[in-house]
Amino acid sequence: MKKNKILLFLIVISFPLLAQNKYTKIADNLFERYEYVQAVKEYLLVNEKGKSDEYVYKQLGECYYNMFNTVESAKWYALAVKKDQDAETYFNYAQMLKANAKYEEANVQMKTFAIKAPTDQRAVDFNKNPDYLPALVDKDKLFDVKILDINSDKSDFGAILYNDVLYFASARNSGGKKYGWNDEAFLDIYQSDLKTDGNFSDPKPVSELNTRFHEGPVSITADGSTIYFSSESFNSNLYEKNNAKRLKFGQVHLFKAKKEDGKWTAITPMPFNDKKYSTSNPSIDKEGKILYFSSNMPGSIGGIDIWKVQVNNDGTYGIPKNLGDKINTAGDESFPFITDENVLYFASNGLTGFGGLDVFFVDLNKNDLPINVGKPVNTEKDDFALTYNSVKQLGYVSSNRSGEDHIYSSIPVCKGKIKVVVKSLKDGAVLMNSKVLILDENSNVIGTQVSNEKGEVVYDVDCEKIYIIEAFKDGYMTAKIPLAKIIGGSITVDVTIKPIDVVITEKEIILNPIYFDFNKSNITKQGAEELDKLVYVMSQNEALKVYVKSHSDSKGDDKYNLNLSDKRAKATVQYVISKGIDTSRISGKGFGETELKIDCKNKCTEEQNAINRRSEFLLVK
Repeated sequence: MKKNKILLFLIVISFPLLAQNKYTKIADNLFERYEYVQAVKEYLLVNEKGKSDEYVYKQLGECYYNMFNTVESAKWYALAVKKDQDAETYFNYAQMLKANAKYEEANVQMKTFAIKAPTDQRAVDFNKNPDYLPALVDKDKLFDVKILDINSDKSDFGAILYNDVLYFASARNSGGKKYGWNDEAFLDIYQSDLKTDGNFSDPKPVSELNTRFHEGPVSITADGSTIYFSSESFNSNLYEKNNAKRLKFGQVHLFKAKKEDGKWTAITPMPFNDKKYSTSNPSIDKEGKILYFSSNMPGSIGGIDIWKVQVNNDGTYGIPKNLGDKINTAGDESFPFITDENVLYFASNGLTGFGGLDVFFVDLNKNDLPINVGKPVNTEKDDFALTYNSVKQLGYVSSNRSGEDHIYSSIPVCKGKIKVVVKSLKDGAVLMNSKVLILDENSNVIGTQVSNEKGEVVYDVDCEKIYIIEAFKDGYMTAKIPLAKIIGGSITVDVTIKPIDVVITEKEIILNPIYFDFNKSNITKQGAEELDKLVYVMSQNEALKVYVKSHSDSKGDDKYNLNLSDKRAKATVQYVISKGIDTSRISGKGFGETELKIDCKNKCTEEQNAINRRSEFLLVK
């Protein structure tokens, strides 16, 4: 359902034709009435009779294009372009090739299109970046996509969840007249209840809204009192006649209804509907003040554009406004959906994408350009009608990637933000130009940034993962902070780092005393902090070589103290080496109680003994 989905089509009621031509006139009349299924049969008959030419090939390409039979469409377009065609034919041919993942061949046709229509924005964008595909494929995944079990074997699309009710458009209705565009039943609005287990009840038609024509999709105000929906202009007696061909041409129009006693009543058409153009695919904002919709009304940039209109407090409407050329293109833009955060999602075949319709989004709070949502939401086929319920955190998207329009869940990939603020432990001052690393739970570095003038860096991270933050700055100690699992949203982490207060003389590097526990040689937390300062100084000057002298107190016998101090020297040397300093640059030895700092012998206080249990760092070079 190519343009049927975009709701560009005119609905046609025909009377018996009085005169027909034995070659293309029958097919042309069917094509003109958008009865593409029957038109294809007639054009194929012309082809079988050997009466084909580039016109017939193009018409077949167009029919299959509108039915989104990409393989057949590309086949006939290939024959048509053997002779010169209009620019749009080359563009459509390129779209069908892209839909078949034949990107190199599609680029050939896009180059011809760009030559024929150099000022068309689609051509301008293509010429700027003809090799866009790798970057598009490598985009971070924003949604997880899964097909729903409420789909039928017919077209189902345009799903949107209000409270616990899912509304969507479907051609599953087995009764009534079939639609000549795709030989399916006319669309109706259906609803299905969201059950506690996450599944949906059997869909039921919303009978008070459905007619013998097309209906859907819908949009409902936050308070549930008003529904906006697409239907046909025949329901409000708005259509044009072509007496010569005995046809009535209708449009797709917007209607609204009010809810009373659990039923939709008081159905009225929108005042800006007109028999000369379509208005469809509504989306009302959370305040119920702005209605977004798609239309080919005068002022449109392309075939179908996205528009908005003010909903006044007295129930009247303002003048529709086009969203402008940052969003709308010379192609088609449709299926707008406005989130509670004022982010607009919409479908486009004019912006750079994978092929067919792709879903894009743009933050209307900013002056940004639309961004392609990327895979797996978008494919080479038609992907459209993305909606999201922020309360339930459930989203839906429609796609014909399986060959038929179906509804898929589109659940946002959980993302979070970690803002790190680096400060000095000495005075709390923020530290700009600090190097901040983020590591995974296996200590693999996954990001490196430098703090700004506020001492800040911000990392976008995935949820349900453990991260570690490390902060470095010249003249400061390195700090490492493990974080709990991120569950979404933003968190702020203050990292305070200690200034390195080291005195370097001609003979030695003087640190704060490195104390050892009584009768032990292992490095204490306090000792590690001081040795990290030594590591930093040595890392900044590769010419430095250090000799470590470790001493004991005067308790115990001389031999035991000598052995204990030697263990302390070796432990100190090994710690520094473990931090990345080459073994050739540091060595050490224990001196026991032979060089007491305070010669108090057996009359030493505990404080004096602690001072004697020390290490010294002499400069060898």
